[in-house]
Amino acid sequence: MTNEQILAACRSNWEYRGIDDASVREMLEELSAHLEDAQAAGRSGQDVIGQEVRSFAAAWARERAPFSRRVARTVSMTCFGIGCVLVLACLFRWSTELAVTPAYLAFWSSFCAATVVWELRRGNLRMRARWAVAIAVALPIAILTGLLAGDEVLFALPLWAALALLVPGLPYAAADARARKSGHAADATSAAQAR
Repeated sequence: MTNEQILAACRSNWEYRGIDDASVREMLEELSAHLEDAQAAGRSGQDVIGQEVRSFAAAWARERAPFSRRVARTVSMTCFGIGCVLVLACLFRWSTELAVTPAYLAFWSSFCAATVVWELRRGNLRMRARWAVAIAVALPIAILTGLLAGDEVLFALPLWAALALLVPGLPYAAADARARKSGHAADATSAAQAR
């Protein structure tokens, strides 16, 4: 297994486990340095990480971000995503509350389920393609639910409740945005130095 394959396997494992972007970048830099040092000393990447890449990556992920912290981040980011969708729906309709029908609930429930299932299968589609697959699954379910259950309103969700769902994920979303921005700046700097 080459160093690039080891790094790619570790990256996918850490992203799958919900490690934040900044930590993933830092861990990859550290692992890359260890692998380069081992290669310079005439050793292979297997000498650094052992025989099982997934076990190595999982152990490092558990050490870096304990399960309780990863669960808190995942729940917060899920609330943030749901809140964004609800706020955008309220803004799109120019309303301070959102009428939730069975079809609407079925669409977003199946959309989220399809996205999670695809991620659990470690799908490597880009975000737009992943959303297209989720919409292809969710749309027929929503149409069928609308035909069977009708258009009656289950409950009205006020805009303040949608905004409240954003609050737990704001620190994580801001940290991820900063990490991406600094990562792009670091990539641009290293590309400029390579010229």
